[in-house]
Amino acid sequence: TGGSINVLGEGTSATTNLQQGLLKGWLNFKGDGTVAVRDSLNFTSVTDGGTGIYELNINNNMGNVNYHFNPFHRSNSQTSGIAEIADQETGKIDDHKTFSSADTLIDRDLGGGLIAGDLA
Repeated sequence: TGGSINVLGEGTSATTNLQQGLLKGWLNFKGDGTVAVRDSLNFTSVTDGGTGIYELNINNNMGNVNYHFNPFHRSNSQTSGIAEIADQETGKIDDHKTFSSADTLIDRDLGGGLIAGDLA
């Protein structure tokens, strides 16, 4: 297809579609205090939705809502916990939430994630 590049895999027995294999975005943001994007690719901003809740705004929309977003976070004082996503839209990830090990919402020093999928 247009703009598509196929390359031989490591064993030269199979090809990889380079266009499909690239990340379509990544984000590193400050999630405590004044929420702010530290660095990113294809994200415009982060909106603070309350303690431990963030809206991640995508610059170039995804082709559909079936993309993969792999969230990550680092805690300030907590050593464990999880991040979850309540709603993926083509132009944003709504209700990205971070929890402590006690399963309560908590603001994180570092938040972010990676997007793989098709751009619009």
